[in-house]
This record gives sequence, structure tokens and C-alpha cells, in this order.
Amino acid sequence: MMSNTTSGDPALGRSDRRPTSLADEDALDAFVAGADAALVEFYTDGCGICASMEPVLGNVAREVDVDVALVNPRDDPPLVERFDVRSVPLFVLFVGGEPVARRAEGFIPGDDLTDWVAEHVA
Repeated sequence: MMSNTTSGDPALGRSDRRPTSLADEDALDAFVAGADAALVEFYTDGCGICASMEPVLGNVAREVDVDVALVNPRDDPPLVERFDVRSVPLFVLFVGGEPVARRAEGFIPGDDLTDWVAEHVA
């Protein structure tokens, strides 16, 4: 879905924050452990709705104080079971390294996703 991108490097400034592609469960665990708050999209290759969420996630990363990442659970099947992935895109919000909320409703407009994240992070 997404090529290798950079995460929100503080030296770049918030306007340059983009979602980070994660390879597996270990990368996911390290990513959420290193963030106060993190939004992770579980996606699959060929999912049109997942691809359409990519620019939305970039906007959320810039508007809300949250790190954003993408992970394909088909690349690491234990993720499917651990996060009960039944459909994609699935969005899981982590605060303090723990999942606190999830949404699996297909395409979510940017303002709705930003508000949802802000509601749980505040």
C-alpha cells in the first residue's frame, strides 16, 4: 500500500509527519511503545478503501499529536488473532502502549477520524 516513509521526526516539524510502514508484530510493538499515542491502520494489499485512507492518515498525523503507522496483518498472521482483525481497514488507537479504541467501518472522513483520535487522547 505505501512505500517506506518516514515517521514524525521532530527535526522535520509536524507538517512533514507521515504514516510509518511497519513490517511485523515486533515493529508494531516497538512503534507503540515509543509513542505517547499511536494510531495504527491494519490494511491489506488491493484494498481500495485502505488505499484511500492513506492521505487521510497523513492529515491526522499532522493535526493531532499522534504517531501514525500502517501494518499488513497478512504479513504476520499472529496480528490477525491478537487484534481480532475481521475486516480492513481496521484502526486501533494506542495510548501509553495499550490499545484503547478501535474502528472498522470502512472509509472514515478525515475530520471524523481526527475527532475520534482527539477524543481518546485528550
